[in-house]
Amino acid sequence: MDDDGTLMWMKKWMKCAALGLAALGLVTAGCGQQAQQGEKTYKVGIVQLVEHSSLDDANRGFVDGLKERGYEEGKNLAIDRQNAQADQSNLQNIVQRFISDKVDLICAIATPAVQSAANATRDIPIVGTAVTDYVSAKVVASNDAPGGNVTGTSDLAPIAEQIDLLMALYPNAKTIGTIYSSSEVNSEIQVKAMKAYAESKGLTVRTATISTVNDIQQAAQSMVNDVDVFYEPTDNVIASAIPTLTSITDPAGKGVICGYVGGVTAGALATKGIDYYKLGVQTGNMAADIFEGKKPAAMPIETAHDLTVVINKKNAERIGLTIPADVLNSATIVE
Repeated sequence: MDDDGTLMWMKKWMKCAALGLAALGLVTAGCGQQAQQGEKTYKVGIVQLVEHSSLDDANRGFVDGLKERGYEEGKNLAIDRQNAQADQSNLQNIVQRFISDKVDLICAIATPAVQSAANATRDIPIVGTAVTDYVSAKVVASNDAPGGNVTGTSDLAPIAEQIDLLMALYPNAKTIGTIYSSSEVNSEIQVKAMKAYAESKGLTVRTATISTVNDIQQAAQSMVNDVDVFYEPTDNVIASAIPTLTSITDPAGKGVICGYVGGVTAGALATKGIDYYKLGVQTGNMAADIFEGKKPAAMPIETAHDLTVVINKKNAERIGLTIPADVLNSATIVE
């Protein structure tokens, strides 16, 4: 080959090499772009027992808690939200749907929801919220070491402090009335603890159990004239129908002390209780920890970080109750 031929061959080789490097660069850039676009999207199924303000707040807080940690719908998070409308068969069907869809995590809101999820899968991580006692619900081995695929946040109310608030508002009270759902283990636990503490303070407790919201009015009417004040635990049936209860208690001038803030905003008198939105945010952070490698088995059940005294001023006016100044000064007032 002569010099001109050699030079021409070298030019062609260099041109091909340059094209090859350019193509390689495009491939590499494309792979990097695919890696960026291919960030894992986490699939979460949220199953809520029933629609009412406290559980709705926990649901909203859960999503916001995940967002705070960088897990956001439309970016790297897909959420399937389902409400069972207090129906056990709906709970089971919803959880089976999540399992079929191979979600990465289930958020179960309220005790029956976490029980249904835990009974259906031992593999998918489950975080519960608005659950009073995971051990009594038989979904964890212990609060400190759950030991399985379930963890979450507890809404166990500060019952002794709530009864102390009740006595501050009703210093002459002798008898407390309480109505709760016979099908909710969380309510039974709270009422048992409340009764023990109230009786230790010299109070008498009268109880009535209900099955549905349709039973509330009759149960309230059966005891409203025989009690001085009502105490209501974080019971899902009662929570969904506080106005039904207060339609009986208000005309009789009897206040209702609740185990949760949502009950007061719904029309009851007062609580020293849990902000369910903040509890949901805590739960969302626990879910983020699981996405980042933690195992539910080793994640202790968490209790609410924040408690607050909340007074419904209009309800106090309706029932003719004057709130003591020391209680009023430290309370959040809702109208």
